[in-house]
Amino acid sequence: MSNTSVDSTTLCLFDVDGTLTAARQRVTPHMAAFLEELRTRVRVGVVGGSDLSKIKEQLGDDVIQKVDYVFAENGLEAYKNGQFLSVQSIQNQMGEELLQDLINFCLKYMAQIKLPKKRGTFIEFRNGMLNISPIGRSCTLEERKEFFELDQREKIREKFVSILKEEFKGKGLAFSIGGQISFDVFPDGWDKRFCLGIVEKDNYKTIHFFGDKTKPGGNDYEIYCDPRTIGHEVSCPEETLHICLQLFFPIPAN
Repeated sequence: MSNTSVDSTTLCLFDVDGTLTAARQRVTPHMAAFLEELRTRVRVGVVGGSDLSKIKEQLGDDVIQKVDYVFAENGLEAYKNGQFLSVQSIQNQMGEELLQDLINFCLKYMAQIKLPKKRGTFIEFRNGMLNISPIGRSCTLEERKEFFELDQREKIREKFVSILKEEFKGKGLAFSIGGQISFDVFPDGWDKRFCLGIVEKDNYKTIHFFGDKTKPGGNDYEIYCDPRTIGHEVSCPEETLHICLQLFFPIPAN
């Protein structure tokens, strides 16, 4: 791969889980090296639903220096060129009364769910969202896989979200299912499109987005469908790599 000048009018935004890494796993050395190489061609950013500490666990403690943008919690905590940009507050946006009503309802509902296993940290309070996990975020990798397989059959998260949408209709809340064990609740408009409002100021001509949860209800759906992006649905990091190679490192015709 030869060195060429960076196309500063093009930005590639990547989801994390299922796109750059396997779910909640560390990025492979091969993918990490490829992202560095990609930065010699275009601008590169990551946008994850998780908080910054979890993104660092997967992409490295130096991730904010390794890519041009890091958008944690859908961009509600934002970094550019290694520098902090901004952070939002869900409690200020929602208000304490609605926030407590939501937390109390979720805890009561989860108390009625019978699962093969339950662990701890059922609600994780983040800057810009609540992350709700019926099994609990402290489950092991094997327990995570077991729940995910059960959820695919019984639609545990999907049913939970449907009930929340009805219970909190008209309250200005949005819900998205991502990863394997949880879903996010946040104010309307605070999905992954939030980060597009930040990068708009940098006047990119083309923004590519790569994600795996691109169907309705998935946490990549809104940004994938947004007219400001060219959306690429992927099923694994290997597919992400393959598409990027085709787009940005084409093999010259003989």
